[in-house]
Amino acid sequence: MSDLKGKVAIVGIGEVPTGRFPETAAIYHAIESAKLAIKDAGIDKNEIDYVMPTAALFSLPFNTELVTCRIVEELGLTNCKKNCQIFAGGSSSSCGLQLAGTLITSGAAKYVLYVHADKLGTGVSAQGGIDLFSTAGISAEWEVPYGQHYSSIAALTTARYNYETGCTDEQMASVCVSNRKWAEMNPNAFFRKPLTIEEVMASKMLSTPLRAKMSNMLFDGGSAFIVTSAERAKDLPNKPVYVLGEGGFVTHFVFSQEPDLTRFGWARAAKEAFEEAGLSPQDIDVAEIYDSYPVYQIIAFEELGFCERGEAGEIFMRGDTWPGGRIPCTTDGGMLSKGHIGAGGGVSLLVEAARQLMGKAGKRQVDGARFTVETATGGTYMDSQVTILGTEIP
Repeated sequence: MSDLKGKVAIVGIGEVPTGRFPETAAIYHAIESAKLAIKDAGIDKNEIDYVMPTAALFSLPFNTELVTCRIVEELGLTNCKKNCQIFAGGSSSSCGLQLAGTLITSGAAKYVLYVHADKLGTGVSAQGGIDLFSTAGISAEWEVPYGQHYSSIAALTTARYNYETGCTDEQMASVCVSNRKWAEMNPNAFFRKPLTIEEVMASKMLSTPLRAKMSNMLFDGGSAFIVTSAERAKDLPNKPVYVLGEGGFVTHFVFSQEPDLTRFGWARAAKEAFEEAGLSPQDIDVAEIYDSYPVYQIIAFEELGFCERGEAGEIFMRGDTWPGGRIPCTTDGGMLSKGHIGAGGGVSLLVEAARQLMGKAGKRQVDGARFTVETATGGTYMDSQVTILGTEIP
């Protein structure tokens, strides 16, 4: 457990649209997101004393600029004491939030600005993107020589899960449809055209049984959030979004050494987070579930306790996770519809969780949202991170 329950809060969020912007420098996505978060928090920028940029995958030189304080200079911060990069792949958001909270409760920081920006859509070639996701987090000795890729990894998980549970390809496709329902209402999402199960099933086979429209696509974008103490948060304009529970569990590095390709560490991480929060899955109003491929959204949904194993496919198919449904899920459209921007896939979900609790989600706002759960995972689903947020402290 993190021992952060009710002690820290997210007080400001910022995000730029996800898409392909070849003429826009990556630093713009970072700075614009940060400016929006500062404005949203209603604080003077010089109250920020700790900047925490996460890594950009598209460019080593740009990432070095993030490490060496470019954000601090571009924003003109005059009271910043530390600029320190935190990176854990797709789980960077959860790890960054917990570390920011610890810095604040220890007195080492007052306001932490967390920023992510990447240009995987236009900053790398098509082959460069393929190469990146054929090597990052994949064992150079044991898997890379055999042509492992994130799509084949997702296909292995999907095939095994379907075999064990009886989940159908159509039910798997319904996850993509559910996410698209939310993306249709998200001005920052790339894919906003309605999607049907038939269209998903008609798309080309990517890696059996995974089809092209069951996969994420790489884009440019950025987002940011600001964390401070619960006490300071009370005096700021936004409804404070309190950190209530955190749980995490690392299971493997080499995917072939993961003992269970259809569970990972979600149940263990969720148990820890819910116990710290003093809540149960039945108390959750919005579930922001990491969704690089539909099978991982289904697995986490079940392991968090929203339904029994093997039932999630029918729940997504039935529309329970759609706008107006019983358990709204991945309400920004996720990586399957909003788009994959590197570590920003997880950051976007955390920002969306805070947005829902602040009541700022516009057309996709879930009425009366008090508690959200957000999941994140890095690399080849090497770790399972669960964060519970709320507008009140149980």
